[in-house]
Amino acid sequence: MAFTAAARRALTVGAGALALTIGLAVPALAHVTVQPGTATKGSWTKIAFRVPNERDNASTSKVEVEFPTDHPLPFVSVRPVQGWDVKVTQGKLPTPVVNDDGDKVTESVLKITWSGGKIGPGQFQEFEASLGPLPKSVDQLAFPTTQTYSNGEVVKWADEPKADGSEGDHPVPVLKLVAPAEGEGEHGAASPAPSTATATAAAVAVKEESGDDAGGTDGTARLLAGIGIAVGVAGAAVGVAGLRRSRS
Repeated sequence: MAFTAAARRALTVGAGALALTIGLAVPALAHVTVQPGTATKGSWTKIAFRVPNERDNASTSKVEVEFPTDHPLPFVSVRPVQGWDVKVTQGKLPTPVVNDDGDKVTESVLKITWSGGKIGPGQFQEFEASLGPLPKSVDQLAFPTTQTYSNGEVVKWADEPKADGSEGDHPVPVLKLVAPAEGEGEHGAASPAPSTATATAAAVAVKEESGDDAGGTDGTARLLAGIGIAVGVAGAAVGVAGLRRSRS
């Protein structure tokens, strides 16, 4: 009887640990984010907007990312994604801006829209863009993002951090900018500037016939597998400890 009770307690604790772990992990996965989250000031870089699907009864069918107009980016190009149309929208800035080189900027990329594809329940998709040079005078760039679902629901990811530093329900995706490492220079870890032809091609809607939509699902599966292994090890340790106590 003592053995059975100890085993039952161990299983209960293990199940609780699993529920707690998953409960903590899911919210972190649910946010739209910029990957990687940091880049070097003054550099060229490649980023990905990681968009998870949060609904179990609808798919994500459209993603619209707004670009900063107070610190406009001179160049933006996109990598096509299989099954998605992508459109880079350029236009006049609300207010002309003087950039780091002292030049007056009146037009820039205002937003990128991906549409026509599908991010299913339990999946995420990464939408890549190459951009630069990044501004030197600010510490971060915000990219308000609108996510549209197949059932017509629209979610706006644009919440600024609260006064206490905590995140809102739908935090705005942010790219943090850091100073170059000593000896690195502004182009140390940067991607080379793309060609003019690439920039021109990026400014029109594109339909790509190659790629891998399964990448998001595989990434989620690997993450959940890692969580399962960690919880399993913890549960086994608790079980052994419980059995030893029951025998003593």
